[in-house]
Amino acid sequence: MQKPPPGTEERIAKMTFASIYPHYITKVEKKGRTKDELDAVIEWLTGYDEAKLKSLIDDEVTIEAFFNECSLNPNVHLIKGVICGYRVEELEDNLHKKCRYMDKLIDELAKGKKMEKILRTED
Repeated sequence: MQKPPPGTEERIAKMTFASIYPHYITKVEKKGRTKDELDAVIEWLTGYDEAKLKSLIDDEVTIEAFFNECSLNPNVHLIKGVICGYRVEELEDNLHKKCRYMDKLIDELAKGKKMEKILRTED
């Protein structure tokens, strides 16, 4: 199992979702994708609909709380590959892994991958 450098998880845990969400929007819009597509990807991963996302942003919840309160999609085990130098499927099952799941999906969206491929199903 891969582990992030010491202190990484604590640093990530204290960040707010509100502080990173605008960066996600910018990333996907620069590549011709939409905020609605971004929200659909986040909803697939976390179960949070648009209203809940807005509430979490307005409340400035931490990344730790963001992931502790969500219901991860049962197909997250289908997310594989390298993101930010980490092989997602080899990370320990913790906050860092959950963040990398989201990063991987958003990266795929920005790279033009079709939504049906990003929103993985077991078929």
